[in-house]
Amino acid sequence: MNLKTLPLFGLSMLAMASPAAARECAQSPGKILELCVSVENGEARYRVTRGGVTVIAPSRLGLRFAGEADPRFAGLGTARRSSVDTTWEQPWGEQRLIRDRHNQLSVTLAGDTPLNRAVGVTFRLFDDGFGFRYDYGAIPAGQAVSVVADHSQFRTVGAYQAWWYEGLGQERDEYLYKQTDARRITLAETPLTLKGDNGLYLSFHEAALVDFPSMLLQGDGAGTYNAWLMPWPDGILAKKTGPFTTPWRTVLVGETPGALADSRITLNLNEPSKVSGIGQWFKPGKYVGIWWEMHLEKSTWGSGPKHGANTANVKRYIDFAAQYGFDGVLVEGWNKGWDGDWIANGDKFSFTRAYPDFDLAEITRYGKAKGVKLIGHHETGGGVENYARQLDAALKLYADHGVSLIKTGYVRHSGTIKDGAGGMQWFAGQYMVRHHLDVVKRAAEHRIAINTHEPVKDTGLRRTWPNWVSREGARGQEFNAWGNPTNPPEHMTILPFTRMLGGPMDYTPGIFDIARGGTELTRRVQSTLATQLAEYVVIYSPIQMAADLPENYEARPDAFRFIRDVPADWERSHTLQGAIGDYIVVARQQRGGGDWYLGAIGDEEARELRQPLAFLAPGARYEAQIYADGPGADYRSNPGALTIEKRQVTRADTLTLSLAPGGGTAIRFRRVE
Repeated sequence: MNLKTLPLFGLSMLAMASPAAARECAQSPGKILELCVSVENGEARYRVTRGGVTVIAPSRLGLRFAGEADPRFAGLGTARRSSVDTTWEQPWGEQRLIRDRHNQLSVTLAGDTPLNRAVGVTFRLFDDGFGFRYDYGAIPAGQAVSVVADHSQFRTVGAYQAWWYEGLGQERDEYLYKQTDARRITLAETPLTLKGDNGLYLSFHEAALVDFPSMLLQGDGAGTYNAWLMPWPDGILAKKTGPFTTPWRTVLVGETPGALADSRITLNLNEPSKVSGIGQWFKPGKYVGIWWEMHLEKSTWGSGPKHGANTANVKRYIDFAAQYGFDGVLVEGWNKGWDGDWIANGDKFSFTRAYPDFDLAEITRYGKAKGVKLIGHHETGGGVENYARQLDAALKLYADHGVSLIKTGYVRHSGTIKDGAGGMQWFAGQYMVRHHLDVVKRAAEHRIAINTHEPVKDTGLRRTWPNWVSREGARGQEFNAWGNPTNPPEHMTILPFTRMLGGPMDYTPGIFDIARGGTELTRRVQSTLATQLAEYVVIYSPIQMAADLPENYEARPDAFRFIRDVPADWERSHTLQGAIGDYIVVARQQRGGGDWYLGAIGDEEARELRQPLAFLAPGARYEAQIYADGPGADYRSNPGALTIEKRQVTRADTLTLSLAPGGGTAIRFRRVE
């Protein structure tokens, strides 16, 4: 009998028929992590050790369904093991080649309720973490079930610090992180990152979030974190039909924060691409747009004498983009629906009718002649059903005019979204998870890529759907226009080790008019100019915006040179050093080229960092073009001070990076042949 040819249901029944085991264990490929799963006193639990030291104490597993009590498990069926060591290529990304090296352990839990009578649990162990998911292959095809509890649990051992924000009542993931004792966590969004007194860093998240509610983690005050799923209005967590699998629950484990940032587990736990030929119509690149000027109230989204999205203004941005080598121009506010309180009236938006002063055909014709693409925009205002009804027509309109990238938005006042039945939905419950993926799939049919703002968090689905190129999903640059307070310097040193562990972020960097005429510190950008340049390397996205006004870039051509040079697609990336909330240094090699780029960002304290250049190619010489904080630079009083210098370096050299308060350093290492 060839077990590989048996259907999943057959494997489950075979496992149940085998003698029940009390415990099964597996190790990661390098024998760094060991995971054991067991059944004790009717509960299924798993435990993880690293080098023989417990990282995750015995933690509960399983789901409960409506109409059933919590299941009691009798034991484990026959374990199934496999190993994988392959390499796959991203069409775009922070790293071109991804190695997937893991050991897998699958077991079947024999429960005493009809829906839990044969629960498959699969664990994948990597040297830098692990993931697990449930497989309910024994539920008959088409049978509707309702998940009412997720017992997935993570019990940490010892003292940890955590970077998190409160997850209850949120309307989107746009909050400042706080650092506390991890035992103070009430309900936290993931990725949730912890630093232990034992020298380990942990990050809890999920991968391949498809047709299931987003998972948050609820703390018990003693170091245990329980899965908490965003519910439907009737209290049901997930509405499924059999058979089904859940998303992966993931834990990254490393000795440095950089080990978390450079992990590719989330991507590896997603399925291969389902979009063919994407390289023919989507290319990573940089863009400008009619966006920041509206946040500064120099123009408006809605119609009137200051309407920003008018044909003449868009052509001005196209001319600027063409002159300086940008790929696209984002235009917000072109379509009818922005007048009045548009945030509260998402059902008023039209996605096919433009304001009279915006000529889509003329603008796209003009852009094509200049080699610049229009980047489309769909703001829903939370009116999801209104958007869904118009989606096919809206996508076709853009596709007919050569638009291949759309920024979507889901801004709203309240924490929930109205559905077609009048219910109030969580922004990342199963309803919205389904919606966002439906938009991405339908966009792919029109050869259009999607950049989602106010999204469901990223869980690596860009591997399966590479036209989902970026998301917001954190407090971005826009808060530096009107936030109270704006983002403090430490924010940029926290994001790479928290939100960015999920995937690319459209942060919209590159503000040059930092002080804005002496605006109060907590109401404007809290960084130096060098930090704004370094953001293009530290914060990864395959689409990077030069967010400031064209005239502010032309006033600083010396600094603008770095933004023009820095690519948005990479061969490989390394987090060289960092301390969460204090500083970070990242290096990335240009895809298809020999140049490297480095970005370093610090918090509100001045510091010097010694950075070896061992990441550079052996035997090669480079011209280091260094953009650093100038004399007296300080985000509070002198943010624009910038020094630019050049020097010859090799991989044997070490640079001293002097970061001012709120400062940074950006470097291009141009390979000298």
